[in-house]
Amino acid sequence: MIRNVVGSVLALAGATAAVWSPFRAWYDGRHGSDYAIGDLFTGITGTGSGVIGSILLPFAFAALVTVLGVVLRSRLLVATAGLVVLGFTVLWMVRVGQAEGSLVVSGDGRGLGDGVANAFGGAVLLLLGALVMSGRPKAHRLEPAAPRPTQPTLDDRPPEDPYGTGQPYGTGQPYDTETRSMPYAAPGRFDVPVEPPRDRDDRPGTG
Repeated sequence: MIRNVVGSVLALAGATAAVWSPFRAWYDGRHGSDYAIGDLFTGITGTGSGVIGSILLPFAFAALVTVLGVVLRSRLLVATAGLVVLGFTVLWMVRVGQAEGSLVVSGDGRGLGDGVANAFGGAVLLLLGALVMSGRPKAHRLEPAAPRPTQPTLDDRPPEDPYGTGQPYGTGQPYDTETRSMPYAAPGRFDVPVEPPRDRDDRPGTG
């Protein structure tokens, strides 16, 4: 968060310096707004230009891109704006050097002016702001939810009883009714033997 704030301040300051630079002297007291944008591609001439069609145009476009990059917290847009300002400034220096034969820096205002310094400074601030900014936070991908358990259907039959009763496992009774009445006895019917009755003559003591 702090990095985005600091980077945005640097970027906006750089864009302001770049837009203000054409209204300052660039070379031999001639303002940057007096250089036509077409002269940067065909060659510098002594003919003046309107403010709208001057070097101010790409710098204003760079400022607009900077504001958009700050709002969207896009490092790429801010860096692009810085490269636009730096690129057109270097291109101007190349064309002026070709037209004048050389570039000089003089304290009496006959060389490079403070407008060029403002343009370079604005480009550096824009690139520095793009480096300082942390950008937009990355969206966290949500893990896919676990599938819901399916409801049992008629085809989901329980396994057969391992006791061989032919009934589904866990639903049948391994023993019959008679065996269930005697849980601790072995399966089957056990009859207690009864002693047959004796005749009276067979009783002991009768003779």
